[in-house]
Amino acid sequence: MTAGDRPRGDRRPTAADGVVVVDKPAGWTSHDVVARMRRLAGTRKVGHAGTLDPMATGVLVVGIGRATRLLTYIVGADKEYTATVRLGVSTTTDDAEGETLAVTDASAVSAVDLEAGVLRLTGAIQQVPSAVSAIKVDGQRAYARVRAGEDVELPARPVTVSRFEVHEVRPARTEDGSAVLDVDVLVIVSSGTYVRALARDLGAGLGVGGHLTALRRTRVGGYGLDVARSLEQLEAVPTDVPIDVLPLADAARATFPVRELSDDEARALSYGQSIGADEAGSGVTVAGIRADGELVALLEERGGKVRPALVFAPA
Repeated sequence: MTAGDRPRGDRRPTAADGVVVVDKPAGWTSHDVVARMRRLAGTRKVGHAGTLDPMATGVLVVGIGRATRLLTYIVGADKEYTATVRLGVSTTTDDAEGETLAVTDASAVSAVDLEAGVLRLTGAIQQVPSAVSAIKVDGQRAYARVRAGEDVELPARPVTVSRFEVHEVRPARTEDGSAVLDVDVLVIVSSGTYVRALARDLGAGLGVGGHLTALRRTRVGGYGLDVARSLEQLEAVPTDVPIDVLPLADAARATFPVRELSDDEARALSYGQSIGADEAGSGVTVAGIRADGELVALLEERGGKVRPALVFAPA
């Protein structure tokens, strides 16, 4: 199935409020997936938590109905990817969709060199995003400025690469016979990290250039491929049956610490009032769930009190 292949049918029953984890296919934009999910969910109130480039596949967290309000918080969760980096070739977009800028023989890159290069990009680092990213510059997306012929230089920003592992290294050759290395990696990164930029910087640090040739997102926060469904699987649901979703409380449990609420605490939060602090600590967003399993609110501690950041069960 391609992005342009969108079969039409009778309007489906509206899905319940909740999350659907989609295994995004290659060639689709995240917007394409949301557009398809609006039809499958029988509602226009659909959004996603974190864009995937068209060439990338894997976990795209889609919120339906009231779950769209969770997305702002889910987008900040850490993310896990498997990827392939080609060392020896740099491109205009830092991935395989761009034009080649330079080709350098990478056959002399040793395992020790590669390990050192990966180590330099692990931990808290300053990363310059790819110029063709969706970051806005003076109100316009950086990639749009690049396509218009502008030179775009984005400032470095802090990101965290908590895990960067090399799984396999395969010597290869380009069409003109240049020796390159294809490196399969696994990375776990903070929100806002560009894996394309990691590929670029790994190659640059090794003196041979590099770009991303494959990318698959395997997890966003607590949502992994084990609960993801393809668009084909979702399309296979009978048109008179609403698609299944991960209910609000279960969706919240997957990514946030949980505070079980008493009836009195739930009532206070539903009125926007604060409740006493617990061991979760300041700065941590917590899902407040009532004994009957209803998600009452997302909670944040400020000034020794726990306050609702987002209420799902208003009074």
